[in-house]
This record gives sequence, structure tokens and C-alpha cells, in this order.
Amino acid sequence: MVLSLLAGLLLAGTVTTTASAEDGYRFWGYYQWTNGQWAFSQKGSDAVVPADGSVEGWRYALGGAKPRVPRAAGDFEAVCGKTPAESGKKRVALVIDPGTAADSSTGEAPPPASGTCVVTDVKATGAKILSAVKQVRIEKGLTCGIAGYPATGCGDPVKNIKVPATDEPVQLEIGAAVGAANTPSAAPANSAQVPTEQSDDGAPWTGIIIAAAVVLLLAGGGFALSRRRAGQRA
Repeated sequence: MVLSLLAGLLLAGTVTTTASAEDGYRFWGYYQWTNGQWAFSQKGSDAVVPADGSVEGWRYALGGAKPRVPRAAGDFEAVCGKTPAESGKKRVALVIDPGTAADSSTGEAPPPASGTCVVTDVKATGAKILSAVKQVRIEKGLTCGIAGYPATGCGDPVKNIKVPATDEPVQLEIGAAVGAANTPSAAPANSAQVPTEQSDDGAPWTGIIIAAAVVLLLAGGGFALSRRRAGQRA
């Protein structure tokens, strides 16, 4: 319920951010390349089954009302174009963008953004595709770290953030294709926005609280936008 409302507001484009400071979070966001742009996923990666030719995206960022999408386009040909199709399997391009030093809680330089072609069975989920390429750190149902970045923290709230209107694009480092079936399994990955029904300690509420708080931020932005438009009409 919370995720559907949050994703619906983001995808509907009903919120416009301003230059004023807002509260937000540091987290890994999960996206799909759709109609020439990144779209915030409405489901967790363990519930998404990408089709052959799809592009999956992950972005670590400090974000508020406006989603911070991967800074590279979801170019399937650039990532998977040199990988031949295999009968009974699918090819999915995986884009992982760890964000900028400004997104980091310590200011450290993040790893470079990467693109990897994953060749896997047709029923493989987004979670399996991610874990085929990188080790994933999960805490209380949230994807908290990918390939050890960040080493600690998970969906940490941050006061008075200022999100840039746009991000400078980056060039992906294209790695060798990976076969999910032949890769050592990693911890299953769930969407950074989606809590699981149960966590190891039986307390799934962290993810729900984070999502609910972001929904409130979105609602506040929409209300302010409506007030501003009403004033202009008057």
C-alpha cells in the first residue's frame, strides 16, 4: 500500500521540487528503463521478472521528493550488444550507479558506475540479476549496500538536504557478461524502497517508516505546488 502510493506519486509526476531545503534519505533506489527514461520501480526487485532485452537500474543517492535516477542512459545495446542470445535464456542489462561524493555520508569517492550484461533463465527476478553481479547487503528487508558500498548505514534520514535539479551524466564501465546460473549466489536483494513482510528480527517497520516519510515529503511538495498555482490564478 505504502509503496504503491509512493511509486504512483513519483511516476505520475505530480510533485515539483524547489530550491528550498528538504528532509530526505540516503538509499539505493531501484529503477527500470521504460520508454527512453528511468522509472521508479513499483515493486521490489524480488517481485520483478524482467523480460529479455530489459534494462535494470540501481542508484545510490541522497534524495527527497525527487527521485535520483541512474546518471547513465539504459542503453541495452551498449551493455549487451556484444553478448549473443542463448536459447532458453534472457539477456538483461544491469546498470549500477553508486552516485557522487556528495551523496556519500562521509564524502568518500564512490565506485564508478558500471554496466553488466546478465545472461540468465527467463524466470530470474531483478534480485537474482543483481546478486549475480554484485554482493548485496540486506538489513530489515532493504537493499543497504551493493558491492560493499556503502559499508554501513541503511536508508538513513538526513535533514535539510539540497538535491540538484539535474545530475551530470556518467560513462558506464562495461564489464564482461555474467551468467547468473554460474555465479556464486549472494544475499537476495529486495528493492531499497520495499520492506519485506518479516525481517530477521521480526521488525519490518524500518522500511515502512522510510517509505511513509517520503510519501509525506511528496504530499507536502504537491500541496505547495497547488498553493502556488492557485495564487497565480488569483
